[in-house]
Amino acid sequence: MAKPLGTTIGSMPITSHPTTEHVKAGTATHCPYCALQCGMIVAADEADGVVRNVSITPRRDIPANAGGLCQKGWTAGELLTNGERLTTPLVDGRPATWEEALDHAASRIAAIRAEHGPDAVAVFGGGGLTNEKAYLLGKFARVAVGTSQIDYNGRFCMSSAAAASIRAFGMDRGMPFPITDLAEADAVLIAGGNMAETMPPFIRHLTLMRERGGSLIVADPRRTPTAAAADLHLQITPGTDLALALGLLHLAIAEGYVDDDYIAARTTGFDAVRTSVSAWWPERVERITGVPVALMRETVRLLGTARRAMVLTGRGVEQHAKGTDTVTAFINLALALGLPGTEGSGYACITGQGNGQGGREHGQKADQLPGYRRIDDPAARAHVASVWGVDPAALPGPGRSAYELLDALGTRDGPRALLLFGSNPLVSAPHVGRVIDRLASLDLLVVCDIVLSETAAAADVVLPTTQWAEETGTMTNLEGRVLLRRRSVAAPSGVRSDLAVLSGLAARLGHPRGFPDDPEEVFEELRRASAGGPADYSGITYERIAEEGGVFWPCPSEDHPGTPRPFLDRFATPDGRARFTPVAHRPPAEDIDEDYPLYLTTGRVLAQYQSGAQTRRIAPLTEAAPEAFVELHPDLAERIGVADGERLQVISRRGSASGVARLNSTIRADTVFMPFHYAAEGRANLLTNTALDPISRMPEFKVCAVRLEKAA
Repeated sequence: MAKPLGTTIGSMPITSHPTTEHVKAGTATHCPYCALQCGMIVAADEADGVVRNVSITPRRDIPANAGGLCQKGWTAGELLTNGERLTTPLVDGRPATWEEALDHAASRIAAIRAEHGPDAVAVFGGGGLTNEKAYLLGKFARVAVGTSQIDYNGRFCMSSAAAASIRAFGMDRGMPFPITDLAEADAVLIAGGNMAETMPPFIRHLTLMRERGGSLIVADPRRTPTAAAADLHLQITPGTDLALALGLLHLAIAEGYVDDDYIAARTTGFDAVRTSVSAWWPERVERITGVPVALMRETVRLLGTARRAMVLTGRGVEQHAKGTDTVTAFINLALALGLPGTEGSGYACITGQGNGQGGREHGQKADQLPGYRRIDDPAARAHVASVWGVDPAALPGPGRSAYELLDALGTRDGPRALLLFGSNPLVSAPHVGRVIDRLASLDLLVVCDIVLSETAAAADVVLPTTQWAEETGTMTNLEGRVLLRRRSVAAPSGVRSDLAVLSGLAARLGHPRGFPDDPEEVFEELRRASAGGPADYSGITYERIAEEGGVFWPCPSEDHPGTPRPFLDRFATPDGRARFTPVAHRPPAEDIDEDYPLYLTTGRVLAQYQSGAQTRRIAPLTEAAPEAFVELHPDLAERIGVADGERLQVISRRGSASGVARLNSTIRADTVFMPFHYAAEGRANLLTNTALDPISRMPEFKVCAVRLEKAA
């Protein structure tokens, strides 16, 4: 009998919340963390400009959470009162005034640009920035600096699924249906996702689905809390997700579950895919993946006989050097079953970062302009240039992707200066040891942050900025629903918004106009710049969002209702049909061998978030998940002579990291797991592989070869 979802994991609530006393009326806003963007009400006592006694109450009018919060959401108020908050600019480690810091940064940028050219200055953004910040950051890079060298940490998250969705559907909207559709499904397959820990309120929708008699299937190398609660757990060998998807499609075809009418009416390319999967018979797939044939057959039966079914992918299948092809294989499976563009069914990528969807739509990616336009499209360049008041020929072309950009810093042909907003690559980037060296070689590193993160600590200039509840802006959640995150408390004295930073720097670089620091004014320009693009926000206003509780894009006019299900009538391809694409399985970029005989896979834990720069400073979260650990099977622990709680050294070809041993009989004996939230010697990304997906440029975070040693 499967464990019920939506109760507890360990001692921490995942969809319910503790009883709270009545709090005074506050401001309706949204959580600072994941892409659910849970609704909450924030109230605080303020005296003499100091915020204290912050109260958080969940909102029940937001479908994503409908009254639930996870422990991160409940404790988010501590971000507003944390004693480690930055409130004074730093120049070379010394306190400075804002004018001194901005003057210093701008003069160094101008000098480096004059000596080495505009591409000697790079900009790096984040998937947690509001739409307004992401938009103005892209404009700042390309107009105020003139550089092509801009990308963001979202490249490390959803880029493979985005590339696969564009390949198949002509458009990337992570979840092209409302999240509430999940509750009405009869079967859901989650490949490489662990929502019970990464976004706990998501689980309520799966709980409702299962209470109706629906089935949950989870493919994951680990028996995560999500997998443990599923009806079927497909416990694959790390790096073999693509083979599994090929095998499932082979079975769907062989056992007569494909939807021939749907395929004929709404797709192209199926014959080539059918031929390509003919060699992936179930016994071969079992040998490669470790998933028993019987479980594969039952998975296909559940999906194939369901009236409504969904296939969801997460980082586990996407963060590979073949991530785009792996997601494509799961999309091929969904298309063969007739799911995408069918009401109540579909394929979706589960976006992770708070504005992971909106952050990849409005210009902070190396190859994009606002509205999800391609930067190498002449018509797109002409439209955006007209909004910005510049010559289209003056706009730079595509730049380097995130890891390639970081890896080029300080090299002969690479950038000499980096401006960084909303990211902490000295914890989050793969092969962090290499990135540490590259940042150290720069002539100038400017970091905007709310705390002295590991990356900020290495900066020449640190600019203290406002955070979620201290500023207003829009966020686009995992459904493609544009939300308004409202300012609910006063910012501490001494901090400025990221928009104000960009405005101040642009003015000093010769652009006193065109870079406003008012978020609504920026959003109004974003609306014009996005008009006519795939991610068209032109019909969305702050007023509409407030009145309607969020608006789905595309929304091309103010009288347009928004588009919660964009593919019901046609896909966003020239002929309106979805595309099947043949793909081939290949092993991990780095497989195990005698010297490195174990697979390492990385991921999140419930109480921490991303690089931990925020959550590692929150006492209840640190108490719940205080340090890095290494999860391993008891048989493996016995072989190397380590006991539960002892310290282990994990070694790859790129470096070593350490953590306490955590024995778990449900993990594969050839696999170890480390969370990636921790710093210093606990940095899992000291180990991870920089092999890149040829299409998405996603690094292979999710599998590399390691060995274990007892720590000295």
